[in-house]
Amino acid sequence: MTEQQANLAALEALSCTDLSDAMDRLGIPSQCSGIMPMAHGHRLVGQAWTLRYGPIGQDGGTVGDYIDDLGPRQIVVLDNQGRTDVTVWGDLLTYTAHLRNVGGTVIDGVCRDVDRALELDYPIFSRGNWMRTGKDRVRVEAIQVPVSIGGIRVEPGDWLRGDSDGLVVVPAGRAREVIEVAREVATAEEHIRKAIADGRSLRQARDDWGYHTLQTRIGQEVDG
Repeated sequence: MTEQQANLAALEALSCTDLSDAMDRLGIPSQCSGIMPMAHGHRLVGQAWTLRYGPIGQDGGTVGDYIDDLGPRQIVVLDNQGRTDVTVWGDLLTYTAHLRNVGGTVIDGVCRDVDRALELDYPIFSRGNWMRTGKDRVRVEAIQVPVSIGGIRVEPGDWLRGDSDGLVVVPAGRAREVIEVAREVATAEEHIRKAIADGRSLRQARDDWGYHTLQTRIGQEVDG
């Protein structure tokens, strides 16, 4: 198994909350504010392929015919500067991405043709949906560059994990470190649940497994 495959499998097994807590502990900004799945239960995990949009100028708009270049499990990451007045993702992109086994789409902005995404069970994480096209209203500024999604920097190749609680970004160079700490968080919470099921109080179970310091930034822990 390659490192990429190992990271993918590990991240699939962890929740956004596990990863969010781990990155809080490591001091890594990770939680994309306001970016949520189009459907409850949609999940995504993969590495980022990024594109940044901007407003049109005198030379008109472009939306980009990029989807044919993406491969399986890559995540399309579109920075439309949080705009909710125009879409940058719709039916044809969803259909093509689905056929190419793309891992999902993330938009700091909105999408449209949601029914197609739901029909195909294709995961889209965005600020919502609206029908107004971005054609002749936005232009492609740059491809495969650092972008901003929900206030979080995303670089090409960074890992993204999305579920019903939202979206987190795991820097590619720190993936193994984040996964290790997230597993510690997940394990502690599983032990707490088991202790409660066995009759222990929540207060005691939390104390026994160090619940109150699970998210505390490393180096700032205090005793008791």
